[in-house]
Amino acid sequence: MSQTPSELKYASSHEWARLEEDGTVTIGISDHAQEALGDVVFVELPEVGDTLAAGDEAGVVESVKAASDLYAPIGGEVLEINGVLEDEPETVNSDPYNDGWFFKLQPSDLAELDKLLAADDYAAHCEEED
Repeated sequence: MSQTPSELKYASSHEWARLEEDGTVTIGISDHAQEALGDVVFVELPEVGDTLAAGDEAGVVESVKAASDLYAPIGGEVLEINGVLEDEPETVNSDPYNDGWFFKLQPSDLAELDKLLAADDYAAHCEEED
């Protein structure tokens, strides 16, 4: 069974969002998503300074099985990308909720977080897909 930390919010497209103490939001993909993808071999991330709307394509995650689009679960300006993933994309598999994060946003509207799924709802969504 995949891990689904309760403090995160989830998009039905399998990205997670974590509101940080400084008001920024960290984005990654869920444990369920990395398990489904298999071994991640390449990650394409947005550029720092990009402005994304909720649902915008924000990058690509490539694994030995497939390439999958990465979407912004909420809108905002990209403040930082996880440079570790450039050389060590497998970090997404080993630690999707901590060291395997993708990018950080300055959200344009924090209320968009309320439109995302809570952990229990996301887990139920994943069970329906399987």
